[in-house]
Amino acid sequence: MSDSDAARHRARMQARKAVQDAEVARKTIEKGLLMVNTGRGKGKSTAGFGLLLRMLGHERRCGVVQFIKGQWQTGERAALARFDDLLDWHVMGEGFTWETQDRARDIAAAQRAWARATAMMQEPALALLVLDELNIALRYGYLDTEAVVAALQARPPALHVLITGRNAPAALIAAADLVTEMTPVKHHFDAGVKAQPGIEF
Repeated sequence: MSDSDAARHRARMQARKAVQDAEVARKTIEKGLLMVNTGRGKGKSTAGFGLLLRMLGHERRCGVVQFIKGQWQTGERAALARFDDLLDWHVMGEGFTWETQDRARDIAAAQRAWARATAMMQEPALALLVLDELNIALRYGYLDTEAVVAALQARPPALHVLITGRNAPAALIAAADLVTEMTPVKHHFDAGVKAQPGIEF
């Protein structure tokens, strides 16, 4: 790269930095966020647990309530158990809905999980609560969406909440501060590759 090319690059980056710095300076609100990871693509819960790990790295207290997944062991749960002084983890589901095949049982499990979640939302020290697969419980009508959204909006103002699962309802998306949709482009499962430890669970 010539000296003139380097100078032009430096000038462009200085101008870009000025724009970025001005944009950052305009952001002055600090609040607990309502975040949603949804969509048909893989990685919604995985991204949520990455955020959880980030919060634990700041030594902030966190919680997880899993609404659908059953008691089978996952890599993320085993790894994050090392933070048991900062992390309160509850697996409340009965397993995937096509396995239980019992709507009344699934509704009861979702209601127990929601009761746990609402109790945790009142814990003063909690910084982040991950409600894993709550969207599934809402989609199947196991919980009342309007009541859930109202409770989330009434949570303590500094509490961050992350909700995962496909088919997030419109009311939840409207209430959220951040919504990420995972879009599938290519998935090894479609080519006959089975679920593997460390990738799917």
